[in-house]
Amino acid sequence: FGSPKPAARIGSRTLVQIVVDIATAAGLSPVIVVAPSTLEVPGNAEAVRNDAPEQGMSRSLRMGIAAVPPDADAAVILLADQPTVDVDHLHALDGWRGGTPVVATRSDGVLGPPVLLERKGFELVEKVGGDAGLRGLLRANSSLVTAVDHPTVPDVDTAADLHRITEECPGCHARYLPQKLD
Repeated sequence: FGSPKPAARIGSRTLVQIVVDIATAAGLSPVIVVAPSTLEVPGNAEAVRNDAPEQGMSRSLRMGIAAVPPDADAAVILLADQPTVDVDHLHALDGWRGGTPVVATRSDGVLGPPVLLERKGFELVEKVGGDAGLRGLLRANSSLVTAVDHPTVPDVDTAADLHRITEECPGCHARYLPQKLD
């Protein structure tokens, strides 16, 4: 991308801005973004600065959970490289709360983000390390998880991935996310 992946643009917005906007539209509050100090965090989100991202996703995960206000019952973990997640998906996760400490997306039989962590599951972030996030822990401990089936939410890891999930404007040739029409 030539810049940090969350700073990649689709139209006029960065990937991180798109995901923050989706979280806000879903009614999530506060929206906490864990990012290095070199990344601009949208004004409608709270920035938690991770100036050692090379220590892996687990460090960012722990920092984000530590920033969740004490009166919050749960936290939704979203990734900036999944700009096609939608509000209905986040509402579906919320609708399955209560039975287990974790409500996770299951796509093609595989658990992954977005993930909702009940407060009683916050300590799970202390059990992971490196760049794996919660994925391995959740797969190895399925009794902790309520799985919500959902089509795959593609990650944007390369410029080709970004190209695949967007459409070109025929006039200006900028890339945009496809619009769903009612």
